[in-house]
Amino acid sequence: MKKLFRYLIPGIIVICSVFYLSVKYLSAEDGEQAPDFEATLIDGAAFKLSDLQGKYVLLDFWGSWCAPCRKENPKLVALHQKHSDKLTIVTVALEKDASSWKKVAKKDGFIWKNQIVDQNSFVMLSAIARKYGVSAIPAKFLISPEGKLIGKPTFEEIDVLFSGSQMNKK
Repeated sequence: MKKLFRYLIPGIIVICSVFYLSVKYLSAEDGEQAPDFEATLIDGAAFKLSDLQGKYVLLDFWGSWCAPCRKENPKLVALHQKHSDKLTIVTVALEKDASSWKKVAKKDGFIWKNQIVDQNSFVMLSAIARKYGVSAIPAKFLISPEGKLIGKPTFEEIDVLFSGSQMNKK
């Protein structure tokens, strides 16, 4: 039994490390094309990220079980209320149970159309999250109208960007 643990624990550590590094280093970088994906929205409609080209998109990964996500949700709602004419928000709920998010999303005020629930027993193994190198949530990505990753700005940076005169001219 000692031998088993002697090899099992380091093996698990190596596997986890390889997974983490592959997610981090094989994901898209700022300036590159945002990885496209297809999913089903909460209303049952088909969704494809590339269909939003021509618009600024904020892709937000969160979870109903995630306290830091819940703390940020009011800022996300405020951003939607203030800039919905210039910015399309797409939320991806990483959940173990596909029904958990519904009560939380409603309570937190998520009213936008583009809401996705990605159910997985190991939430960070979500195929969508892996494409973006998400290893912790909340995580958000700003995508240009050309479909390029702009970065991972804070809500304050996004607000300044979309309140600024440059964005009002576009």
